[in-house]
Amino acid sequence: MRRSHEGPLLVQRVFQPELETAGPCHAYIVHPPGGVVSGDELSLTVRVAPQARTLLTSAAAGKFYRSPDGNRAGRLAQRFEIDHGELEWLPLENLYYPCAIVEVSTRIDLTGESRFIGWEIGCLGLPAQSRRFESGRVHQGIELWRGGHPLWIERMHFDGVSADAMWGLAGHAAFGSWLAYPAGPPELEQARSATAQCSGTELVVAWTLVDHVLCGRARARRADRLRAAFIEAWGSLRPALLGRSAHAPRIWST
Repeated sequence: MRRSHEGPLLVQRVFQPELETAGPCHAYIVHPPGGVVSGDELSLTVRVAPQARTLLTSAAAGKFYRSPDGNRAGRLAQRFEIDHGELEWLPLENLYYPCAIVEVSTRIDLTGESRFIGWEIGCLGLPAQSRRFESGRVHQGIELWRGGHPLWIERMHFDGVSADAMWGLAGHAAFGSWLAYPAGPPELEQARSATAQCSGTELVVAWTLVDHVLCGRARARRADRLRAAFIEAWGSLRPALLGRSAHAPRIWST
C-alpha cells in the first residue's frame, strides 16, 4: 500500500477494519488549511480499480468562507471514476458561511457492474451561532453516469431568498442528497422505513427510485441530525446494496 501527497488535500490514513469479511478499506480525507476562501479552487479525483472496494469519508466538516467582495466564488470539483468496483462516499457536511459564494460539482462515473453509495450534505449559515444565510449563493450539482450515459443529474441553487421560502428550504439550514446504484423497489421501501421515525418538523426525508438509482433528499434545522438520518439509511441498506453489514468509520466516533 502506497500513499503520495501533493497540494492541500491528503489521505490521513487508510484502515482495514473489514479485512476478515473482504470488505472495503476505509480512507479519511483531510484538508489541512481548514477551509475554502473566495477565489480558491479545490479538486478531488478518485479512481477505483476493478474489484476494488473503498469507503471514503472526511475527517472534518468542509468550510466555505464569505466572499469579501461579493463576487469571486470558492469552487470544489469532485470526480469519482469506478471501474467494476465499489465506492462508498460518506463525507461530513459542508458549511457555507454567511455571504459565501460557492460552486460545488460532483460527478460519479460507473463502468460495468460498479456499485456506489454516497451523499452530499450542506449547511447554509451558522445555525449554532444564530447566523443566517441572508446573503451569498451556493450552486451545487450532482451527476451519476454509467457507461457514458447519464442516470441522475441534479442542480441546486440557494441564496437568502430560497433558503427561507416555502418552495425552497423553508427556513431549514441543512440540506442533503443520498444516492445509491443499483437499487430496486425493495431498497426503496427499506429506505423509507429506515428514516420514517426520523422525519418530522425538524427533519424531512423523501425517497425516490429512477432507473435503478435510489435517491434520498432531506432538509433539516441541523446538519448533524440530517447526517444521522443518512447514516441510518446507509446502515440499513448496506447489506442489500453491497452484501455486507455496516461498519461505521472510527473517526465518526471522535
